[in-house]
Amino acid sequence: MAEVQVKEDSGKGGKVRSKKQNPRVDMTPMVDLNFLMLMFFMFTTTFSKPNVMDLGLPAKPDKNQPPPPITEIKLSNSISIVLGKDNRIFYHQQDQQGLNDQTLIETNFDREGIRQVIEKAKAGAADKEKFTVIIKPTDDAVYKNFVDILDEMAVTKNERYGVTDVKPWELAIYKKKVGE
Repeated sequence: MAEVQVKEDSGKGGKVRSKKQNPRVDMTPMVDLNFLMLMFFMFTTTFSKPNVMDLGLPAKPDKNQPPPPITEIKLSNSISIVLGKDNRIFYHQQDQQGLNDQTLIETNFDREGIRQVIEKAKAGAADKEKFTVIIKPTDDAVYKNFVDILDEMAVTKNERYGVTDVKPWELAIYKKKVGE
């Protein structure tokens, strides 16, 4: 608490004058109050919300159940996206025999690029409910491009997509296309 200390009488007789008092304020309670307020604001404030992306991963298979049948994805219901080096992105809807330099098409990451390609492919799919985007990052692709394409899946509301390795025949056409 705050306290004021007053000097005692010096023992001299005579006229009584008002003495100047030297107040001394105890700051301990003020420091305690400051720490309490600091702790209150630290515990009640949200510093920063984490930015996370929700990935729809398949459930872990039950060991007692038989394995599910392998599903075949038709070319008419899918599009393959190849992420390359230097922020380059390619797409195709071909099998091994149909893929060549002309059918592996390059686009970009803006809204007139890959977003329109995905929406156009989905609109032309035989079964729009089973339309699947197959994402294939190369070894030269950067993580930012992978996150960008996952963002495009959320923007275009594609819930069915998969990530897999580039097939050797796709990699050969990709390397030929980029000039390696």
